[in-house]
Amino acid sequence: MARGTDTGHVSRREFIVNSTGLIAAAPVVAGTAPIAEATISSPIPPKGPSAMQKLPIGIIDTAYFDLQLDEMLEKLTAQGIEAVEICTGGYGEPKHIPVEDILADPAKGKAWKKKFEDRNIKVGALNSSGNPLHPNRAMARRFDQDFRQAVLLAERLEIPVVVNFSGCPGDSPNASHPNWVTYRWPPDYEEVITWQWDQVVLPYWREAVKFARAHGMKKIAFEMHPGFVVYNPYTLMRLREAVGEEIGANCDLSHLFWQGCDPVEVIHYLGKQGAVYHAHMKDTVIFKHVADQTGVLNFSADLAKSSQGSVVFRTVGYGHGAEVWKDIMKAYMDIGFQGILSIEHEDSFLPKPVGVERAAFVLKNVRAELLGETI
Repeated sequence: MARGTDTGHVSRREFIVNSTGLIAAAPVVAGTAPIAEATISSPIPPKGPSAMQKLPIGIIDTAYFDLQLDEMLEKLTAQGIEAVEICTGGYGEPKHIPVEDILADPAKGKAWKKKFEDRNIKVGALNSSGNPLHPNRAMARRFDQDFRQAVLLAERLEIPVVVNFSGCPGDSPNASHPNWVTYRWPPDYEEVITWQWDQVVLPYWREAVKFARAHGMKKIAFEMHPGFVVYNPYTLMRLREAVGEEIGANCDLSHLFWQGCDPVEVIHYLGKQGAVYHAHMKDTVIFKHVADQTGVLNFSADLAKSSQGSVVFRTVGYGHGAEVWKDIMKAYMDIGFQGILSIEHEDSFLPKPVGVERAAFVLKNVRAELLGETI
């Protein structure tokens, strides 16, 4: 990359021109090919209805944090929910699982899980989503402990997936807040990204994956979320290639819609590499008239005035129609997805029970149509 003769810095024009040339000439690294190229080069063959798997439709229990465990189970049964993802820590709380009791006494773990089995509800994942790379060391230790406890719980309860965030460090060893950097110019930002990955991200997750592997955990599902170093399929695969195939996707399409990703292309791209471990079912509305003026990175800080921003999260079917969700469901079936479809309620316009019920209605109907069933 050319540098100015006096300052040692690259002009913005030089950066864009040089970067474009490098991208065009760069070799394709396994696991990091552009989504469109990867999908076109070896598409996943379509499956007929008889070969399609009936994917369980569930929720993440944060939608019912106001209910005790038995109350929540009654609600899920009444709504016909087939699976659940249980929060065990991180930014959420273990409202419906006695973490310490189960880790201390295997019998209590069996009794806890039996409550779900008696209602034919599958516990498909544990969620410990936090920031174990946080520059505040006390916070990082807490999030790391939550993740490790989730791995131990999953081992004891025979639950195949632990959901997390990749985390985000600060910009230096002296930082006190995370610093999410995506663009690599001016050169300061390139230095930050390089330091974050080389000195914090890769060392932490290499060690964390070893711990997970030692306890039989083969599926750590990262939500590709803004604010963390893994925020899209490219950064997910970059980390997976570097630290191990235990790392995969919690494919929450709500964050990928506004980034301009095609949901079916994403699922096929990650699916071909066996990297889809979990799925959050949540929709997104992009207010075109606002985005046309201010771009998609305009997020409103006030939910009551959310339409002032470009993007707002909605329940399934309230951002994209049933045909889109049918294509998404089919894509998960096409790749042989083995997890659950976990409804995550973050819709500021609908009460939680209503949002969950309407999302489940859309998903059950498109699933039935694909399988040739009636509901």
